[in-house]
Amino acid sequence: MRTYDHQPSGTIDRARTLRRDSTDAEKKIWSALREARLAKFRRQMPVGPYFADFACFAERLIVEIDGGQHSPEGDAARTRFLEAQGYRVLRFWNHEVMENVGGVIETIAQQLSPSPSRGIAAHPSPDGRGTP
Repeated sequence: MRTYDHQPSGTIDRARTLRRDSTDAEKKIWSALREARLAKFRRQMPVGPYFADFACFAERLIVEIDGGQHSPEGDAARTRFLEAQGYRVLRFWNHEVMENVGGVIETIAQQLSPSPSRGIAAHPSPDGRGTP
């Protein structure tokens, strides 16, 4: 059984609320990630003072889905913090997920370690998206 003693008070409740109140883009990418079975991802995982939209511990990969409430300065600070914790961060806009979820999943897959069961080759995406 997991223990959450190391989390500040209210963190687990906040994560549950964020999962329950997911945006349409977050719901869509979560469904696609589960269907693709690329790796084990967790939703709204606390990392320091932040909640990663989707995180894969094994790959040290965080996927962020950004909407209109995001600011370039805030996102840059958040990314620096997450990278300092040893994570690679991929960011996608809501409209990217809604209009091209397959392309988003492909970009995520390209950042994962090769796995015979997934048939994924790890290489950076051709347009530079998803590279640290």
